[in-house]
Amino acid sequence: MQCFPKSGDAQSRIAGISIRTLFSAFLATACVSTLAADDIKTDRSRVNPKGIHSFSQAAANMPLMRRLDFSVGNSFFRNPWVAAPASTDARDGLGPLFNTNACQNCHIKDGRGHLPVNESDNAVSLLLRLNVAGAKDVAVDAPSKADPIYGGQLQDFALPGLAAEGQISIRYEDITVALADGSKRQLRKPIFSIRDLAYGPLHKDTQISARVAPAMVGLGLLEAIPEERLKALADPEDRDQNGISGRLNQVWDIKKKSLQPGRFGWKAGQPSLEQQNAGAFNGDMGIRSSLFPTENCSTQQTACLKLAKAGDLSKLEVSDKILDQVTFYTSNLAVPKRRNPKNQDVLAGEKIFERIGCSGCHTAEHITSKNYPFSWLAATKIAPYTDLLLHDMGPELADGSREFVASGSEWRTPPLWGLGMIKDVNGVEALLHDGRARNAEEAILWHGGEAAQANAHYKQLSQKEREQLLAFLYDL
Repeated sequence: MQCFPKSGDAQSRIAGISIRTLFSAFLATACVSTLAADDIKTDRSRVNPKGIHSFSQAAANMPLMRRLDFSVGNSFFRNPWVAAPASTDARDGLGPLFNTNACQNCHIKDGRGHLPVNESDNAVSLLLRLNVAGAKDVAVDAPSKADPIYGGQLQDFALPGLAAEGQISIRYEDITVALADGSKRQLRKPIFSIRDLAYGPLHKDTQISARVAPAMVGLGLLEAIPEERLKALADPEDRDQNGISGRLNQVWDIKKKSLQPGRFGWKAGQPSLEQQNAGAFNGDMGIRSSLFPTENCSTQQTACLKLAKAGDLSKLEVSDKILDQVTFYTSNLAVPKRRNPKNQDVLAGEKIFERIGCSGCHTAEHITSKNYPFSWLAATKIAPYTDLLLHDMGPELADGSREFVASGSEWRTPPLWGLGMIKDVNGVEALLHDGRARNAEEAILWHGGEAAQANAHYKQLSQKEREQLLAFLYDL
């Protein structure tokens, strides 16, 4: 079997082939990425930080001939979509129900979303997943049993003449945590509810799960980590008895029509970046593609269905070409370089990170597949600090929401690279799946389940050691 070449000579051929075709071949290949040491490249994709624009730069080693493709994809990611019909037919088809009209509204400056600070603040970078707890009749291609009226996601905006499904309300519960040295930290636990439900009550067993938009950097490199590597890291039975039992989610791959390992989303609910993008177009903006060709109106939302049918349903608002362009863009957003990796406190913090067990889930290094279609990201040693596996994070972070095999308390390990630039880009940090943690220390203190021991070790550290650990994390 012939695999994709890893050399730069492949770039001119790749430029003339559909991204969709390349990724289909990449995901279908049975080649194993066995690399000699001399074949492994150092990561040259990372870029110098640029303040608020630190997450919006192209991979530094991306060929110059692909810069136009990157810019075109950026335009579809950044610019707003409008209702159809419109004079700008390349970006029409918004709604009828939606959460936002542009990808960039959630992934602000290609960075993270955040929680609204009060009832009047915009909640556009936050969404609520909905699923019926305990349902047994879940289709194999569905992440969970959706609410019968509101579907799998609350849409809090609608086109004129149609009511939005509801509005997000948040209140906070303060929780005090004591450290071993006697100091205390005040955590905030968000409690989510829905007001102004427009189509009747939720199902009595519907669970609400809040999700804040994550940063977009390094996604192509994460997709390029070989499946064999993730399987090797998985330890669902905790055979090494270290208290950590990460596992791969098994999710529906629309193109393969089968269950495949998931790696994108807070619960690793999508198998590929292309499907993640298409799912966001459909769920967040009500925009159809060949992967998600139906409107996101439930069968009971008759006014929504009527408005959708008034348009041209024969036309997919996101063509395969546009989806390819957006996928290219999101695959090549670069991770900022570390600022002070040789600083003595940073180096000491790295040792503490290892010592207290953080690296049990936040795996430092991986080598990307030699078969990855974008040759400049292939066969490269990267340091994302994630294993992309599901881990039980305990009851405090549990939301009761299943997603394929992921339980209500399981979450995918988020990558840590770029952590130190989030505040520069977005003004606030808003960490963890629902944005509750206002900084890295709060995120650590929320860790439970498989990470409870690391949390306990952190509380025992001296103030100097805590400062060193945080210096390391914010340098990533």
